[in-house]
Amino acid sequence: MARSLDDDQAEHIVTIDLAGRSSMADFLVIGSGRSTRHVGALAQNLQERLKAAGVTGIALEGMTRCDWVLVDAGDVIIHLFRPEVRSFYNLEKLWGAESPPDVQAKPEFIPISLESGADDGDEDDGNDFEGDFDDEDA
Repeated sequence: MARSLDDDQAEHIVTIDLAGRSSMADFLVIGSGRSTRHVGALAQNLQERLKAAGVTGIALEGMTRCDWVLVDAGDVIIHLFRPEVRSFYNLEKLWGAESPPDVQAKPEFIPISLESGADDGDEDDGNDFEGDFDDEDA
């Protein structure tokens, strides 16, 4: 799998042996694409190669945005990221593996799912969860 990703010019490919550490898979492969289009192409090409090799039950998650695509190939789970997203989540650190140098840097990226209209402490700014409704708005 790492060779397939390398053939498609994935960057900073890391393979983590999960034997004895997790029951979800034997190996975790992490790689980066240069753009959302590249990440999507990496995932599709990998899926096609796995199917051609006889692997069944392959699942892909994240293909709509292609910021982070997970390819579940049974005993091997592959995470493909855009560089900024990979730096933000830093899965290598989570599993105690060495991160590539440019993955260690803290990015400027903030996932949309973490942004919210939470109360920032300002009064009457309309961002309170309890709601600031005037009688006119009711």
